[in-house]
Amino acid sequence: MTENKQVSDSDARSVGGLITWPRGYTLLTDVFFLGRGGSLVRHFATTAGIRPGDHAIDVGCGPGRLANELARQAGPHGRVVGVDPSAPMIEYATAHAAPNCVFELGAAQALPHPDASFDVVTCTFAMHHIAEADRNTALEGFFRVLRPGGRLLLADTHPATKGMRGLAIRAMAGLAAHRGGRDHGHGDSRPGGTDDHGHTHEGPGDSLAAVDVRRYRAALAEIGFTALEFRTGPFATGVLTATKPG
Repeated sequence: MTENKQVSDSDARSVGGLITWPRGYTLLTDVFFLGRGGSLVRHFATTAGIRPGDHAIDVGCGPGRLANELARQAGPHGRVVGVDPSAPMIEYATAHAAPNCVFELGAAQALPHPDASFDVVTCTFAMHHIAEADRNTALEGFFRVLRPGGRLLLADTHPATKGMRGLAIRAMAGLAAHRGGRDHGHGDSRPGGTDDHGHTHEGPGDSLAAVDVRRYRAALAEIGFTALEFRTGPFATGVLTATKPG
């Protein structure tokens, strides 16, 4: 089933970049991942620690591929919710939903679910689409809806990738940075990197920093997450996992 609520005009301005072409997006990702996107979402679901009977939420679910894989691994006694601010994505995902998976229209920084509702939260290729000023609010929401001992997985393309794929990632990252609302008007001349407090900052033209999930490590630790671990995944991805203390 699909939530009937709509994102208001003011909410729509604050959710960040929206992708509203689910079939084209699915085709693009199939091409980019050489037709092996299914193995990537299986990797993400397994790395997130999904178990039979778990309840999970995939934030920024897009056309629903990862949410459906989480539902498959959670089994008939599990339940998965996919959330995305794009109505066409939700309509498409709902039409292709697994029996124990539902999709809802909503924004990452305004999850309506009760505290401690889920065992797993995933957010893949989506954090950079959230307006930068709202990203910490989204991370705090992920912590809130997780149960004690719950697991978080953030993933995106990995900035260290070189060669032709690296050039493609850089081009996509530049678009993502623009869509995600990066502010170019403050005259910051620092190179991109991590400061002495562990906070990642972006210099001019350093669009790859926008998709580097390592930039959220300090914020996650401040919020209360533990067991933070970054690893490189298949198909030029970077994966950051964390746990809500039990």
